[in-house]
Amino acid sequence: MLLDVCISIFIIMEIANVTTLYFNPDTKLFNGMGAFKIWDKIKDDEQYGDFARYLVNWVAGTKLIFIALLTVILFFGSHQVKVISSGAMVLSIASFFWRLFPIIRRIDLEGMIDPQNYHKTLAIMIVSFMGMFLAALILGIM
Repeated sequence: MLLDVCISIFIIMEIANVTTLYFNPDTKLFNGMGAFKIWDKIKDDEQYGDFARYLVNWVAGTKLIFIALLTVILFFGSHQVKVISSGAMVLSIASFFWRLFPIIRRIDLEGMIDPQNYHKTLAIMIVSFMGMFLAALILGIM
């Protein structure tokens, strides 16, 4: 049951993120690019705008893969598959701290993100999701 709830929460959150990236990337909500002060300058830039928009849509497409796989696991996966998937989610979400967190922290501290200290909020959210899936993993094993 907890495994299903955790997977469902993550699916809902990712659907909101994908919807934002595809249809309202300028917003500061969810994974919107509006928090990045450079976004308004680069999205319309003749040289780099297409590349920036491509990357935003590529991220959204990648998130769709997570949504699709987690939906299949939620509806058709055995208890064991859901437990293993929770472990995989912890590891994949943790990769944020390896590559993305150092970058977002640096650009936030340089004043390039609004609201300031966004990296702290994001880190808390990421750790919370890791904790949620870790709890589901541990309780699923028991």
